[in-house]
Amino acid sequence: MSETPRLLEAANALSQLLRSHSIPHAFHGSILTAVVSDSPRCDEIYCIVDGGSTHPFRRVRQAIVGNDQFTVTHSPWSNRLHATYRRLIPAIEIEILPAGEHGPRRLDASTTMSLKGIPFLTLSEFIRDKLKAWAIRGSERDARDITYTLCRYWNRLDINRVPEHDMNHFVTCHRPAALSWAALKRKYGM
Repeated sequence: MSETPRLLEAANALSQLLRSHSIPHAFHGSILTAVVSDSPRCDEIYCIVDGGSTHPFRRVRQAIVGNDQFTVTHSPWSNRLHATYRRLIPAIEIEILPAGEHGPRRLDASTTMSLKGIPFLTLSEFIRDKLKAWAIRGSERDARDITYTLCRYWNRLDINRVPEHDMNHFVTCHRPAALSWAALKRKYGM
């Protein structure tokens, strides 16, 4: 587990760099639930990057070239890109994810929100991506993030962005989320 303020410092530095190159991006992972819950510790941070006319990995590599705070590691065999913030010890590693493969296809005002001046996925998009990950991996970390966000912020979620079948399956496995899911469905007349 990492300290949330350290991850936020790394996210802010990467965000400033990407913004200076006009690259749409948003962070997500347990960092989002740590920020909204004011938790001092979290254990994952991802940055979703919109590709535009070129691949998101290329855009990030071009933005980081010559920057002394970040290094980039690309693993072509696993198709992963990591930006490492070296200003702190130990260094903070942020996995870069292409928009559309993770999160929404386009990162704009309807799919992102600002927390502490840093762009994050909206709560609806966060639940959608975490639910997809939970369906594949069955991770308890993902389940905790989904349950926390759904139970705490159900009234702010857009049900149109939450896959109903996947959420119905999720609440059968994680009963604490069932009441909030039922309340959200009632809100939308379902």
